Amino acid sequence: MKAKEVVRCGWAVGEEYERYHDEEWGVPVHEDRMLFEFLVLEGAQAGLSWLTILRKREAYRKAFAAFDPEVVARYGAREKKRLLADAGIVRNRLKIDATIINAKAFLKVQEEFGTFDAYIWRFVNGQPLQNERRTIQEIPPRTVISDEMSKDLKQRGFKFVGSTIMYAHMQATGMVNDHVVGCWRYEAVQRM
Repeated sequence: MKAKEVVRCGWAVGEEYERYHDEEWGVPVHEDRMLFEFLVLEGAQAGLSWLTILRKREAYRKAFAAFDPEVVARYGAREKKRLLADAGIVRNRLKIDATIINAKAFLKVQEEFGTFDAYIWRFVNGQPLQNERRTIQEIPPRTVISDEMSKDLKQRGFKFVGSTIMYAHMQATGMVNDHVVGCWRYEAVQRM
């Protein structure tokens, strides 16, 4: 007898994508350091595949002090030089500069709202949006909410936070459940 095949979202092909899809994507994140991690990684991904970033994730953790925004906010010329020479990360000067700028802006948001979590989740009234997409083709690259979030973040000085990047951030951190209805993770994530 054949084992029942696991049905996943159509983009989750290959071991790394499957693991990410099954364990992380769409799970609500409320821990500030993890929210900062996804903010950095989503910005680094701009123009690249998410698989490239997943494969560089551990190097990013090492390069950016385990995504501690207080440490990253203090990075200066010496750290930038080190990062530009680090083959384990995306060596793009604009993205590296943006990570440092974003760490400083992140700290200001924490100061204003108490936590970044309190700030970012207010865009969805503190609850994950539950979509009922039947195919991955139905998933938009951005939404009105990601437009608003992007605009607000930019006004606060953040970089690499365009609407498409922010919608990907919403999906990754569980602010929106974009698992397709037939996916084995859809109902599990819906209950989180």
